[in-house]
Amino acid sequence: MFKMILKLAWNNAFLRLSRTLLVIIMIAVSMSMMLSIQGIYDGMTLNMVNSALRSDSGEISIYNKNYRLDKQIVNDIQNAGEICADLENNPSVKAVSVRYSVEGLSATARKASFSNIIGIDLEEEEKFGAFSKFLKEGEISFEKRGALLGAELAKTLKVRIGSKLIFSTQDKSGDINSIALKVRGIIQTNNLVIDQRALYIERKQLYEFLGVDTNTATQIAIRTDDDALINTIKKEYSEQEVKSFLELNPLLKQMEDMMVIFNSITFTIVMLVVFIGILGVMYVSILDRIREFGIMRGIGMAYNHLRTQIFLEALFVGLAGYSVGAILGFFALYYLQETGLNLSTYAEGMASFGMPTIIYAHQEFSYYSNTFYAIVLSSLLSVLLPLRKIKHLHPIDVIKADT
Repeated sequence: MFKMILKLAWNNAFLRLSRTLLVIIMIAVSMSMMLSIQGIYDGMTLNMVNSALRSDSGEISIYNKNYRLDKQIVNDIQNAGEICADLENNPSVKAVSVRYSVEGLSATARKASFSNIIGIDLEEEEKFGAFSKFLKEGEISFEKRGALLGAELAKTLKVRIGSKLIFSTQDKSGDINSIALKVRGIIQTNNLVIDQRALYIERKQLYEFLGVDTNTATQIAIRTDDDALINTIKKEYSEQEVKSFLELNPLLKQMEDMMVIFNSITFTIVMLVVFIGILGVMYVSILDRIREFGIMRGIGMAYNHLRTQIFLEALFVGLAGYSVGAILGFFALYYLQETGLNLSTYAEGMASFGMPTIIYAHQEFSYYSNTFYAIVLSSLLSVLLPLRKIKHLHPIDVIKADT
């Protein structure tokens, strides 16, 4: 019996081929657009998170307990070398970066801007977050008092590769000291704090300039895949302040939550469109075949069998639309993953929000699985109203009305 119902459902689902194809195309186009939008927004958020992880805090950062409230030299980490050595021996730690940062004034002959001078080790930073990939112009080099500037800071100071600048700040003795630097490279991390204020020089050179001990640091950043590691570090270094990425970047967490809400709204709208589309097709299809159903009920076919047939018809239409939409969505996301969405026309506006000009999409299996369940549910719910008409159908009245 089920084979007969299955065959009837398949034939009737595509009985009005043009009408059914129109619904399939509607489902497929809506679904592929939804997947593309979701992939683009997730990709944009992940890109910003990844940039912040690589260029600044990592998954975990260690500071002196007073440093983040009062960024003075006296509030640095005194035993940074020992902490770094211990962390590097931890199998859960992928990479460690030791940085020394102070606030000051960067100036050229024509412009000046408050900035942060950050002493780094290029080899450490490359291992930590592929630092060289942030290079926008010039070269990654600290030769002959070379410096690397954030892209927005370079614009503010109106400097280019080869330009000279003076950085002034208070050293350890309390005196105002200055250092002359030459711009070797301009970097763009899409991390606003760095792009707008960062001035990188060699860490050893900064130690010498400030007159501080080489065993000190203002930040120790850690890369790891172990979510439980932060609890271990907090216990081992209780005299320091240990913060996770999300604690240091609450705005990015809020942005992630907003994107989840936005994607949920988009998902709901698309599923409502699918629901209405299938509902319309099934309702019209049942009205066209009302005499057929009346005769089937008259010759003894159980309502349960008719109900199963209608459910299967709706599922065939929904799954056909899902299949085409999944294929279109996959290739759209694949293209956006490889090529990206170029928004260079809006480069200045996007840079002001810390967003890249080329956005690469993200793709997950959950996009397709969630959509599959939603389309199956929409297909089944869409036939409840038409089924009420069949349930209350009186075969004799239908046959009389038709004669």
